[in-house]
Amino acid sequence: MTAVDRLTGATAARLPAALRPAVDPRDLEARVVHLGLGAFHRAHQAVYTENAAARTGEPWGIAAVASNSRHVVTALREQDRLYSVTDREPGGPRVRVVGSLVRALHGGDDADEVTALLAAPTTTVVTLTVTEKAYHRRPGTTGLDTAAPAIAADLAADRPATAVGRLAHGLAARARAGGAPISVVSCDNTAGNGDVLRGVVRGYVEASPWPDRDRVLRWLDESAAFPSTVVDRIVPATSDADERVAADALGLRDAAAVAGEPYRQWVLQDRFAAARPAWERDGALLVADVAPYQLTKLRLLNGCHSALAYLGAAAGCATVREVLHTRWGERFVRAFGAEVAATLPPGGPEPTAYVDELVRRFGNPAMRHELRQIGSDGSLKVPERWFDPLRALDRAPLLELALAGWVASTRPGDDGPATGATDPLADRLAGPWHDRLAPADLVGALLRLVGAPDLADRADLTSSVAAHLPALRAGRIEF
Repeated sequence: MTAVDRLTGATAARLPAALRPAVDPRDLEARVVHLGLGAFHRAHQAVYTENAAARTGEPWGIAAVASNSRHVVTALREQDRLYSVTDREPGGPRVRVVGSLVRALHGGDDADEVTALLAAPTTTVVTLTVTEKAYHRRPGTTGLDTAAPAIAADLAADRPATAVGRLAHGLAARARAGGAPISVVSCDNTAGNGDVLRGVVRGYVEASPWPDRDRVLRWLDESAAFPSTVVDRIVPATSDADERVAADALGLRDAAAVAGEPYRQWVLQDRFAAARPAWERDGALLVADVAPYQLTKLRLLNGCHSALAYLGAAAGCATVREVLHTRWGERFVRAFGAEVAATLPPGGPEPTAYVDELVRRFGNPAMRHELRQIGSDGSLKVPERWFDPLRALDRAPLLELALAGWVASTRPGDDGPATGATDPLADRLAGPWHDRLAPADLVGALLRLVGAPDLADRADLTSSVAAHLPALRAGRIEF
């Protein structure tokens, strides 16, 4: 067997036991539907679900739906839905094939099958990893932005193209077909993600032209649960080097390989309406209130990640690990963590120990997490991660420096934002730069564009942020 051979069910059967799936995929059933067939899901929820099935003997399989990419669907189908996960351990990679996916579908091409699966009484759990922007919610609320072009188009179409539209159509079909209870589990980095998901789904149904929408809304209230969650594992985009590592370990070519750090965490609100995999058998935490965990992760890990992305880019770094090896990187992480910890509620992880773990994770020599990837969609991420701490603190020097890094990142270059990161508001964020505003006014204008007029009106804040811009333009990180 050579690396020219493709990973399939037949070739995987010849692998050593330590490399094979923890369960035989042929024994699994499509009891979970997942929307968002990206690398993170394959390295996180799919692993938890496979291990839960293996440890309980219950046939929990996943029908995974890609929103856009046909490439990953094709690759998985050609591999009998098998793929490998590489844990990038500091001492060397550890590779294993995962077999929890029993279907690989495309949301558009397989729309009818997706709707049928969402309506099937045998499906008891839906999970989502579709990124913050795919929720199309109104800023600062849990309501749906029905004026968003993609949502408006879905409401006028029989076959929706957004994750919210597909989910709402599928749940409506379920309600009409008898309405077996179901749990719908957001795994995206949004505070109160369960309430957000419930709000946008209800908003879609309320705005729909369906004559039975009131009946569907009553069913959602009575039979659908939307627990909140916290998910954590750093999973960079798969590189050619990752594919070579997987091929070397397996002796097989894997076109759907993923790789991530060894650390993973899943905290779920214990509020389910129907049967679910025993994820706790693989270390997931079931808690009454995820908010302390959620805010700790959102403000410390995600908030610090965003800060490192913008400040690191200004300093000429390309990856998180590079930032940690600058003279200021680790010092910034620890100071940022100490500053933001004052805004966290009790009941979550101990902040100092959490930051110590972040330093170890960020400095993992086996990881290459691109700052450009982390910095993308900043107009959606930054408000979630930084703005409430900024509001809670009288002075926040590290957050102000981070905000200056984001402001500098929005400066337009010849081909979009100067850092190369993408953003859905890139054109609008470029406007204040073209207007040649005074620096503090520029900061205020950008804050208004991302839904923070209260922060924009704080002259002390906008002046402090603006004062950092000259040093950042010169590549200096000063604090």
